Amino acid sequence: MYGKIHKCVKELVLSKFGQDAWNKVMIEANFDETKDFLMFKSYDDEKTFQLITAACKVSGLPLETVLEVFGQTWLKFCMDNGYEEMLRTLGGDFTSFVQNLDALHAHLSRTYTKLNYPSFRCETNNDGTLTLHYYSKRSGLYYIVLGVIPQIASVLYNQKATITVDSREEQDIENGILDDHVIFTVKLSKNDGNTTVNNKEDSSTIENNKELVCIRPTFPKQTIIQAKHFCNIFPYHLIFDENFVIKQCGSMIQILLKTKMERGSSLTSLFDLTYPRVDFTLTNLMAFINSAFLMTSVKKRNGHSLVLKGQMRWMPDISHMIFISSPCISSLQELKAMDLYISDIPLYDVTRELILLNQQRMAEMEIAKKLDETTADLTKMSKALEIEKNKTDELLHEMLPTKVATELLAGRTVDAEKFENVTILFSDIVTFTNIASACTPMDIVNLLNNLYQRFDNLTTVHNVYKVETIGDAYMVVSGVPTRTNSHAEDVANFSLDMVNEAGKVQSPATGESIQIRVGFHSGSVVAGVVGLKMPRYCLFGDTVNTSSRMESHGIPARVHASPQSAKLLIDKGYVFRDRGKNKIKGKGLMSTYILINRSGQTYEEPDDAFCKMPIAKTVDMDIEIEVLPDKTHEDKTNEDKTNEDKTNNEDKTNEDKTNELKERSKSQIQSPIIDKPVERPKSRSVIVTRPIPISRRQPPLQKQNSSTCMLS
Repeated sequence: MYGKIHKCVKELVLSKFGQDAWNKVMIEANFDETKDFLMFKSYDDEKTFQLITAACKVSGLPLETVLEVFGQTWLKFCMDNGYEEMLRTLGGDFTSFVQNLDALHAHLSRTYTKLNYPSFRCETNNDGTLTLHYYSKRSGLYYIVLGVIPQIASVLYNQKATITVDSREEQDIENGILDDHVIFTVKLSKNDGNTTVNNKEDSSTIENNKELVCIRPTFPKQTIIQAKHFCNIFPYHLIFDENFVIKQCGSMIQILLKTKMERGSSLTSLFDLTYPRVDFTLTNLMAFINSAFLMTSVKKRNGHSLVLKGQMRWMPDISHMIFISSPCISSLQELKAMDLYISDIPLYDVTRELILLNQQRMAEMEIAKKLDETTADLTKMSKALEIEKNKTDELLHEMLPTKVATELLAGRTVDAEKFENVTILFSDIVTFTNIASACTPMDIVNLLNNLYQRFDNLTTVHNVYKVETIGDAYMVVSGVPTRTNSHAEDVANFSLDMVNEAGKVQSPATGESIQIRVGFHSGSVVAGVVGLKMPRYCLFGDTVNTSSRMESHGIPARVHASPQSAKLLIDKGYVFRDRGKNKIKGKGLMSTYILINRSGQTYEEPDDAFCKMPIAKTVDMDIEIEVLPDKTHEDKTNEDKTNEDKTNNEDKTNEDKTNELKERSKSQIQSPIIDKPVERPKSRSVIVTRPIPISRRQPPLQKQNSSTCMLS
C-alpha cells in the first residue's frame, strides 16, 4: 500500500486520540516518521497492517472498528489532498458514482503503478435499494466499505446511506489466488433537494430546448460500410456470439497477435478476462455491461501480452456481443516493448494523447517522489542538526557562565564589567609533581577526573562558577557574572567541602588520601569575554593574584583565607584560626587566617601544629609592604653563581631523578609549620581538563598594585 494510507492512519489517530496516542503508535509499530510516510512510495501490506494493528492496540478498539473509522476518514483525506474536484464530477448520482469507481482506480493506476485496487459493481433492486458487490484480493478489508459508503452519500450527495453485509465468500480467481467477494445492501434516503450535484435537469433548460428533446435520431435500413473498411477503421474491435465464437476482428489485433482470424476461432482461447474479476461467461458480461472490460491475450509478443481495454455492447437483433477497445498502454516504454507505434493507434482514439500525457505525469510523479524523499531527508537532517546545535549550546554553557552564554547565543555582545565584590578560590594537589613522576599518565588522568568530578558536583551545590582547571590547579569564583552578597559564604562552604572530598580520593603512587591546598581572597575584578572564534571569559585584577598567593602559601588539607575574606565571614558564624603575620610573595607581611568551621556544622581538623593556633576574634587588615633594595654588582654575581649551580644540579640523569622522587613520595614528611611559600617546580605534567588556558603572571615585588589575568 502507498504512503497515503499511512498518512491517513496518522490523521485518524491524531484527530480521534491526540498526539500522545500517536507517539505510542509510532513506538509500537516501530515506524520512522521520515521513512515510512512517503506519499508516493509503495510499502508492503505487512508494514501497513503493522501500523493499523498498533493503532488498535493503543486505542483499545477492535480491528473492525478501526477499519470502519478509517473508511470515514479516507474520503475527507482524499478531498483534502487534491481529489475533491475529481470525486465530485465522477457521477451525477450515488449509483453512477459507485459504478465509475473502477474507472477512477484504473486511471489512478497509471500514476500509482503498484496500485492493487478493489472492484465495485452496483445493481438497482425493485424496492429501491442497491446491491453493492465488492471484490478485493486483500481479505478482511471490507469493513472500510462500511465506513466510506455512508460518507460518500452524505458528503457528495447529501443523502443518508444505511449499509449492511448480506454475504461474503472467497473465490478462487487464478492459480489459487482468492478474491474476497462481499455483497452489501445499501438503502438511501430520499434527496432533500440540496445535493452537491444535479440529479435532475433544470425545468427552464428543458423548456428552452424542447425542440431538441423531441428530436429522435434516424438510422439507415442497411449499413453502407464494408466489413473490410470497418475492421480498418476500428482496428481493435471484436464481435462474437453467445458461444464466444469470433465473427469479426479488427486488423491490428490480428497483426499484433500474428494470428489470422478465421470463422470458428474461440475468443476464450485467445484472451483471458482480466477485469472484472469474474468468470468469462456471457451471463457475467451482461451483468457487468456498464463496466469497462480488460482482456489480456494468451499469446505474448516480445514477452508482453496484448491488453485491450474497452466496452461491451450487446446487439440483440443478431444476438452478438461487440467489444470496442483500445490498447491499454500507459507509457512509451510499454508501447516500445510491444513493438507498437503511436501511428498504430487511430487518430480519433484519445489513447494517443493519454500515452504522451501519462509520460509527462510519470516524470512529474518521479520528481514528486524524489521531492518527497528529499523532504524526508531534510527533516531528518534538521532534527540531527537541532541535536548537534543543542550539544553546541550545552558546550558553550559549559565553557562560559550561563548568563554570558545566553547573551552570545542570542547574537548580542557581552561588554566587560567591573565587579566590586567577588571571592576567588584556588586549589592544588600537595606533592603533585612527585605523584606524577611515580605514576603512569593514565593513572594521573584517572586521578584528576575522579577528583574534579567531585569538585564539579560541589560547584552546583554551592552556586559557584568553575573558571578553569590546568593540571592540578582548580579555580572557582562567586559573584561573577551574577552578583551576589553571599559570594564569600558560597566560596567558604565550597572550600571546606572540597577538602573533605579530596580526602576520599587515593593517590595512585602511595595509596594514601590526597591532600590539597586551598586559598581564597575577596575583592574586585573586571570580567568579560575575550575572542570571537574561541570566546573565553576572563578575570582581570589584583584579586586574582592575591587569591593565587593564598593558595601557594597555604597548608596541606587546610583552607587559607585573606583578611578581606575573613572579615566578611567572621561575623557570620565562620570560625578561623589566626595564623599571624606571614610574608606573602609580592605583598609583604599580611595577616592570614585558616578557616576551620562554619556555624551549624563541624569539620575535623588535621592533626598538625596549626591546631594550637588561637581562634581569631578580630581581623587585622594591615599589610606591611616589603621594599627590596637595589642589587649591587656583588649580588648579581652571586645570583649568577646560584643559577649556574641550579643548572648543574638539573644535569642529573632521568633515572636518578625518578628514583629520588619515588623515595621522596614514599617517605616525605610534612613540616608542621610552614614559614616559606611552596616553591612551584619549573616544569610538570599538565593535563588540561577544559580547553581554556590560564595565566598566572607574578607582578614585580616592588609594585604593590599589580594585576593578574586569569582566562577561562
